Amino acid sequence: MTLEKQTPAASVEVRRLPGLTPYAEAWDLQRELVRLRKGDEIPDTFILCEHPPVYTVGRAAKDAGNLGAGEEYLRALGAEVFWSDRGGDATFHGPGQIVGYPILRLKVRDTHAYLRGLEDVIIKVLADYDLEGWHHPEYTGVWVGESKIAAIGVKFSSGWITSHGFALNVKTDLSWFDRITPCGIKEFGVTSLHRELGRNVPLSEVEETIVERFLQTFR
Repeated sequence: MTLEKQTPAASVEVRRLPGLTPYAEAWDLQRELVRLRKGDEIPDTFILCEHPPVYTVGRAAKDAGNLGAGEEYLRALGAEVFWSDRGGDATFHGPGQIVGYPILRLKVRDTHAYLRGLEDVIIKVLADYDLEGWHHPEYTGVWVGESKIAAIGVKFSSGWITSHGFALNVKTDLSWFDRITPCGIKEFGVTSLHRELGRNVPLSEVEETIVERFLQTFR
């Protein structure tokens, strides 16, 4: 897989996977980077990408109940379905959504603080667009108003190495979420930066803002 390498800042190397990266490829890449990070063969690394339509289900799911009409139906719509080793429940990834996969050796060995840190990154990005994001005391992720704009699901490997991460809806086709119960949460809807602002925002611009805020938090 070819990676577009960006200028490193501090001790984190930021990389962008070009085009639409199949979920399986990104998952394989994460596992390899985790292995290399455990051996200190690479620095902390922050991957940014977009996926073609795919539904993923995390370890918190007890069954396929939040996949709506089921895996076969979702695949017939043109989406892949994966049972992932991340935390969380069912969610959707697709074009127009920025997915961030931090492969970090945590300096502060506190899983709760790490999750709050990821949420704070997104909340700061939203503030840069004059939107007030917030995190729910019972659920992981970031909301604007009564709708979720970013999902978070992570994995911690031995050595306190992180993988998986967050997904921010920028100009995602939100109808894909209608086929499932996103994150197993029925009482909230799903939104995007495009919907909240009422205008198009270039993905590249949002990515740069994410990188800036991420490095401020995790460098």
